[in-house]
Amino acid sequence: MAFKRFPKDPNSVLDYTVDWYDEGWLGIDTIATSTWIVPTGLTNIAESHTTKIATIWLSGGTAGTNYEVTNRITTAGGRTDDRTIVIECRQT
Repeated sequence: MAFKRFPKDPNSVLDYTVDWYDEGWLGIDTIATSTWIVPTGLTNIAESHTTKIATIWLSGGTAGTNYEVTNRITTAGGRTDDRTIVIECRQT
């Protein structure tokens, strides 16, 4: 599976999302819970979700390092799945 990649400057604080509805997997089901698994080096500032989209705000990182950040959801219908994004930390 190809991971979605997002650029990030080490000094920025930015939001990143996983749109589960656009993934085509969610269908008529909805997100009940959402958690993020964040590697050492990045800081989870805040996270939230709607019935279709999960969002995380991240700060930090080391220039030249790629970080895999995973969103794990459980749906109202009882399904659980993960999506991983790659944060490409670069000095801009």
